[in-house]
Amino acid sequence: PYPCPKATIQNPYPIIQLTKTNNQPTMTKKLTVSLLDYGAGNVRSVRNAITSCGYSITDITDPSQIASADVIIFPGVGSYHSAMSVLKNKGYDAALREYLSEDRPYLGICLGMQTLFESSEETNESGHRGAPLPGLGVIPGKVIKFDETKRTVPHIGWNGTIAHQQSPAMKYVKDSGEEVYFVHSYYAPITEENSKWVLTRTSYEGQEYISSVQRGNVCATQFHPEKSGNTGLNFIKGFLESVQDGTLSQTTPLELNPDAHTQLVKRVVVALDVRSNDNGDLVVTKGDQYDVREKADDSTTTNGDEPTTGRGGVRNLGKPVQLAARYYDEGADEIAFLNITSFRQGVIEDMPMLQVLEEASKCIFVPLTVGGGIRSYTDPESGKVYSALEVASRYFRAGADKVSIGSDAVDAAEDYIRLGAKTGSTSIETISQVYGVQAVVISIDPKRVYVDSPDGVDKKHTVVSLDDNQKGPNGEKYCWYQCTVKGGRETRDICAVSLAKAAEALGAGEIMLNCIDMDGQCNGFDHALMKAVSTAVTIPVIASSGAGKESHFADVFEETGVQAALAAGMFHRKEVEIGSVKKHMEEKGIRARIIE
Repeated sequence: PYPCPKATIQNPYPIIQLTKTNNQPTMTKKLTVSLLDYGAGNVRSVRNAITSCGYSITDITDPSQIASADVIIFPGVGSYHSAMSVLKNKGYDAALREYLSEDRPYLGICLGMQTLFESSEETNESGHRGAPLPGLGVIPGKVIKFDETKRTVPHIGWNGTIAHQQSPAMKYVKDSGEEVYFVHSYYAPITEENSKWVLTRTSYEGQEYISSVQRGNVCATQFHPEKSGNTGLNFIKGFLESVQDGTLSQTTPLELNPDAHTQLVKRVVVALDVRSNDNGDLVVTKGDQYDVREKADDSTTTNGDEPTTGRGGVRNLGKPVQLAARYYDEGADEIAFLNITSFRQGVIEDMPMLQVLEEASKCIFVPLTVGGGIRSYTDPESGKVYSALEVASRYFRAGADKVSIGSDAVDAAEDYIRLGAKTGSTSIETISQVYGVQAVVISIDPKRVYVDSPDGVDKKHTVVSLDDNQKGPNGEKYCWYQCTVKGGRETRDICAVSLAKAAEALGAGEIMLNCIDMDGQCNGFDHALMKAVSTAVTIPVIASSGAGKESHFADVFEETGVQAALAAGMFHRKEVEIGSVKKHMEEKGIRARIIE
């Protein structure tokens, strides 16, 4: 019921007739990709990327299948501890070591690369930093954490690569100028012992690290090719074609420039507020200070056959999958589906939204975030209790890369501040322990509380000074940002800064920072709020609410520490194009991902 536009999902890579050249071994039939899906994170996008390149997939469900595989792709998603625990418990680790020791074709993605190293210092399942966790031990070296005192962690977004080798896997990827998508808190340093493995390196705020490896037929990437748009698809295509024709191992070392560096670009995110209209259809809508209904002149206005009482019908700006596909084609760096009715029946029963994710992931190869209803709940009919982790798992399996937690995060933060310690049972903690902190986004919905002076405000709240054009209705020069729940309908006695700091401590990896006062006003982002939160946490912050023209993006990037900015209505109404936003950013000296 929510199909991708046909033009978008056509296979862009026709099956190529391969011939035997230069005495290299070739396969007489199209190879089959063996996918090692250990049950964590969004593997659906990897599947779709492989099939879009014209290859079929078989799932590895038993260690005995590893030895007979044509090629193995291991899309490790989540935490290092979870990945290695599953590999060990299911007996995959020994079979993989033997397969890799024979120099058989292999592509590891993200954790699929990190597990090739000797160990990782990533936190263990109980949340305490312990001894380095052992890996497969194929590549010398240990995976360590980025220093969050020197840079924002996790490293989330689009960054470049610098080639150390020329590889057939990269034959369809430009030598420079094409960014790929990263999302990780831990990295593999380049050492003398592993330098011959390095295929590419990447720079992140002064730290050089390994962004991909290859030796012989064993290849792996720290970046996510399945989330890197056409560049990533071209990499997968080149890798699989090289396996097919037997040329993958034919790499050549390149002369290195130690002074070359890459840069993380600022992200442009598009949000789609999704809800059912009065006829029960899922539509993309947009609120004005969170009100998504059209204004009605009197109580006789109707929506379909249903009378309203002074309010119009739900604002309908299009169908979710078709709009998302359009934004992907136009260069959106990420797309967020936000179900603003919060799945009143629970996500387990909300099949239409799950189908939206499944269909979107067939034709959209950039990160997808989904929010709404990420909480534990009890089925009213069966009485079965579903945990927030189970709800999030359904999202991930349907195609989401990240989940956005709203009201439940406020409850978790209040408990954390009250108790002064973690409980280990909040939605933030349980999801991040299994899927990694990068998979958990906290959506904060605050509204301004104007005050004449900081003196009369409870010291637990962060008070900010306002520019002259942002003063309160009675000329107030200060405000603090009070958090809300239930779509802005209920306030809580906690400020946005306190919530963000508590969420980071509990295991969140990113903040989506809204402002009810600015929502739908098209006057720009709330810079005072963005500065206050982005300076209080070390995790990335996405600015949201208020964008109305191209310059608003450059302004918030220049004046605050946010790493991404989000808009909705101006893109839905075609008032501003994504390309024009990025062009303006580049003109202002702010790096953006430009697609041809």
